[in-house]
Amino acid sequence: MICALGSAVCFGTASVLQAVAARAAAGPGSGAGVDPALLLRAVRQWRYMAGLALDGCGFVLQIIALRSLPIYAVGAALAASLAVTAVVAARLLHVRLRRTEWAAVGVVCAGLAMLGLAAGGEGDRTGSTALRWWMLGVALGVLVIGAAAGRLPEKSRALVLGLGAGCGFGVVEVAVRLIDDVSPSALVANPATYALLLGGGAAFLLLTSALQRGSVTTATAGMVIGETIGPALVGVVWLGDRTQEGLGWLAVTGFAVAVAGALALTRFGEAPADITEPAVPSAR
Repeated sequence: MICALGSAVCFGTASVLQAVAARAAAGPGSGAGVDPALLLRAVRQWRYMAGLALDGCGFVLQIIALRSLPIYAVGAALAASLAVTAVVAARLLHVRLRRTEWAAVGVVCAGLAMLGLAAGGEGDRTGSTALRWWMLGVALGVLVIGAAAGRLPEKSRALVLGLGAGCGFGVVEVAVRLIDDVSPSALVANPATYALLLGGGAAFLLLTSALQRGSVTTATAGMVIGETIGPALVGVVWLGDRTQEGLGWLAVTGFAVAVAGALALTRFGEAPADITEPAVPSAR
């Protein structure tokens, strides 16, 4: 659980840096849907690159956590990165947190504590070949969602981009569990390898576009839902994830409480739009 929480800290801090960079990179010709050029402009900024470095550390910790914890526990911890983002934004960007938002941070922590007590080990099933191909299909579907988002009204567009990004991150969570042999030949032959790479790349692309345009709260809510509920169900139904004996109710309650607390903090999916030069230290 320590690795899962460490991953949330990395992702939550990275969000503050990447969000400001995405806003600064938005040009007057930016389109309404997914804009690959936006990502190219964003990666030229040190804040975005620093965020990517933290994302890399978070991803390594996420993989370690997924190798020892059920997907539902890791997914809830990752959703809790919004609580980290809120606290970091309050300290570094001088964003004022309302009492309800501080309460939501506490709710997230309480939910994670329940999960920590109730979560069992990772499931003992390796997953079928069909499930691996399904994950690759979902990853491809995320790209289709991004391409179609530009034709939607603004409010729907933000939700679809966020939900698509969440599904992409969810594919990564499941794909990590479906890769049981890391030898080069096995990786090349495993559809889950391509699902992981495609799902992660598509999720970053959609998330960058969602951060730059539309309702941040709506987009982040979609992302939280996409990266928690679906992967958790896959873990329980197809991969054998379980809880400690007799504590299933506590795990379900903790998962629901943590996700609900994260949804209450969805405005922190992005740093405030009016801040262009955040007081972020030049080195970490």
